[in-house]
Amino acid sequence: MSSVHLTREVSDLDRRIVVALQQDGRASWTSIAEFAGAPVSTVTRRGQQLLAEGLVRVGIVPTLGSEGHVETFFVRINCTPGSQLTVAQALIGSPYVRFVTLVTGKFDVFAEVVIPGDSATYAHVLTDLQAIPGVERWRSDLVVHTYKVSFDWGRQLYDAHAEAASDPQSYMPAPNTCDPTHFDDADRAIVEELRHNGRASFQSIGDTLDMNESSVRRRYERMRNAGCLTTVTMVPASALGMSAETLLILRVEPSRIASVAQTLAQHVSVRFLAAALEENSLYCEIILPSTETLHDFLTGTIAHLKGVRGWNAAMELVFMKRGFIETPWWRAQVASAGSAEPGS
Repeated sequence: MSSVHLTREVSDLDRRIVVALQQDGRASWTSIAEFAGAPVSTVTRRGQQLLAEGLVRVGIVPTLGSEGHVETFFVRINCTPGSQLTVAQALIGSPYVRFVTLVTGKFDVFAEVVIPGDSATYAHVLTDLQAIPGVERWRSDLVVHTYKVSFDWGRQLYDAHAEAASDPQSYMPAPNTCDPTHFDDADRAIVEELRHNGRASFQSIGDTLDMNESSVRRRYERMRNAGCLTTVTMVPASALGMSAETLLILRVEPSRIASVAQTLAQHVSVRFLAAALEENSLYCEIILPSTETLHDFLTGTIAHLKGVRGWNAAMELVFMKRGFIETPWWRAQVASAGSAEPGS
């Protein structure tokens, strides 16, 4: 993680490579080169450099709910002064936590907690997490429906590739499409290798697990075709020139929740969108180039949606975990901010 260089210049070619990886984390360098409009050898070298530096990370994880029923809770946390990083690191270490970010506003940390089993399990997991030293106030809300989870927000950099609205169904498999019995020990071992390196070759995975390449490929294709796997491509938004990562909690008239969500889900800048149990709320994560474009989106789009009564918002300062995978750059990002001289 110490090799991450968040301040180095990222070229337009680098950005195009990243956008291609966001759309398909296991795409061949040849197809990425076609998208980027550059020679395969150049794209391969630059892409491998981005991955080696940790500026981009591709991981593959089981699709949410693919191993049995789960419930998701969106959590907002206030911390005792100076304990935000300690609390966040403890959350990162929990296998139940899918998403962690430091934020501005009323709260210090936002997290997403995914819990299998029944309500007795929910209480056990949530109370254990609430006991993390430094947690001063904990507010959790049940997610009752997820409308969109996507990783292709970088498409908005290139108008030609962002004209078509994002289709949330392309990222959200239909409920129960993946039978938990699909996973045996060999499948889980393959997915664990891909969690750490989503672009690992089938041959290298086979060598590690003492399996033949064709067996690894066949098992992967079966899981992917059944909707059991989700590919997570992570990159700091700042590396793509995006400086406005924002979490909104929209207050919506009950009869308008579905229509507002369906409209917002079509925007490529909307990365996550879900309905919560409390106060007719929609949780919406958006990624935009600047505070000016954020203002335009709030006043020109959201403010005009029929049924939206208002919102609370928090800027994401550092996101540390996404899709159950720790981001490889957050420590460097925090260290860089901590070493900055006042007024520099």
